[in-house]
Amino acid sequence: MKLTLIKPNIGRMEHSLYVDEGRMEPLQLGVLAGMTPPEFEIRLWDDRCEAIDCEEATDLVCITVETYTARRAYEIADDYRERGVPVVLGGFQVTLFPEESQKHADAICIGDAESVWLDILSDAEAGTLKPVYRGVPALAQRGTLPRREIFHGKGYLPVTLVQFTRGCPYPCHFCAISAVSEQTYTTRPVEEVVREIEAQERRFVFFVDDNIIANRARAKELFRALIPLRIRWVSQGSINMTHDRELMDLMAGSGCLGNVIGFESLQPDSLTEMKKAPNMGKYQERYAKEVAVLKEYGLQTWAAFTLGHDHDTPESLYDLLDFAFEHSFCFAAYNILMPYPGTPLYHKLKAESRLLYDGAWWLHPEYRFNHAAFIPKNMAPDELTGICFDIRSRWNSLPGMMRRFLDIKTNMRSLRKMGIFWRYGLLYRKETFKKQGMFFGKK
Repeated sequence: MKLTLIKPNIGRMEHSLYVDEGRMEPLQLGVLAGMTPPEFEIRLWDDRCEAIDCEEATDLVCITVETYTARRAYEIADDYRERGVPVVLGGFQVTLFPEESQKHADAICIGDAESVWLDILSDAEAGTLKPVYRGVPALAQRGTLPRREIFHGKGYLPVTLVQFTRGCPYPCHFCAISAVSEQTYTTRPVEEVVREIEAQERRFVFFVDDNIIANRARAKELFRALIPLRIRWVSQGSINMTHDRELMDLMAGSGCLGNVIGFESLQPDSLTEMKKAPNMGKYQERYAKEVAVLKEYGLQTWAAFTLGHDHDTPESLYDLLDFAFEHSFCFAAYNILMPYPGTPLYHKLKAESRLLYDGAWWLHPEYRFNHAAFIPKNMAPDELTGICFDIRSRWNSLPGMMRRFLDIKTNMRSLRKMGIFWRYGLLYRKETFKKQGMFFGKK
């Protein structure tokens, strides 16, 4: 039986699909390929970098769907189904909005697929696919390795993706991860993670965990096991990592180069309203003390901010830019607050009649990437969109990059870190301007 796995694109620029030059391996598809019995022939199509040949013979198509890629994913699914090929959809968007996804699939998988993957394949072979499969929440891969050979020749960044934890215990009201995982949080056995890292060739690893240090005891166990491997790695974690010096020592000693950290806002009222537990009660001076700890260890931080909360004003949004420049973060993401379906934020805005694009902005033909999809309280939607892009432009300008590069504690600490700053900084700069305002889907 021939199985086709597909990673969809986000959308189009003018008349052609966007080509993501910063693309990484679609780990979730590699994990499923690794669980697939050897008698299956597997083909991976990555819509972000290659044209999908829907005419190529296949027996089953499985597509991973995120909110940003939903419109394009449904286009691909519909093309295959018109040719009589059964399609299974899974991923975040399917879990958040299954009723929508069912219109474009023969079967959908709600939740994590590992626990039902073999059932899906068996039923597909027998021609008895069920309409809905429900995976066990937060059951990370157990006992299998991803099939990374399916990634060869796709031009991915030279970073190996690995997962240690799944889910997040915090109830942030805007976060799709919290909605999908229902605040569950599990970890893989450390020995399995070590085996997976040893089985691949690269020495640069990205742990795709949403918060790798949420269980500090387990994180310390992992970091101790990583020390002999002599790898370099990055991940995502909450700012309260800086409160545990043993954790920080082990993190740095195990090869950590830095983490994506969600600062989100400098406004205490916004942090409280969004239920960002690790950040609640913080204010700018407190963040400064925690950032000083990150710099002490030489970690290159990717600071993440969300713009458009009810307590935000144009002035407070520009304060985020000043704060980021003050601390010379290696990278920063200034993301417009997005009402993902199924989140408390989405339900709140819907109840207040503040959603734009009929609520389903991810499918609306007029919605454009990085534009506001709701009515903010203290500014117009277009004003929020414009401010966000202006902040991104200033941050990613060449003078802005040079300004933050000149930090001897992080970005100039070593030749390796200088190289990371410029190699990936210039890439993300290019992608920021290229993606702004593009439409979702191809049609």
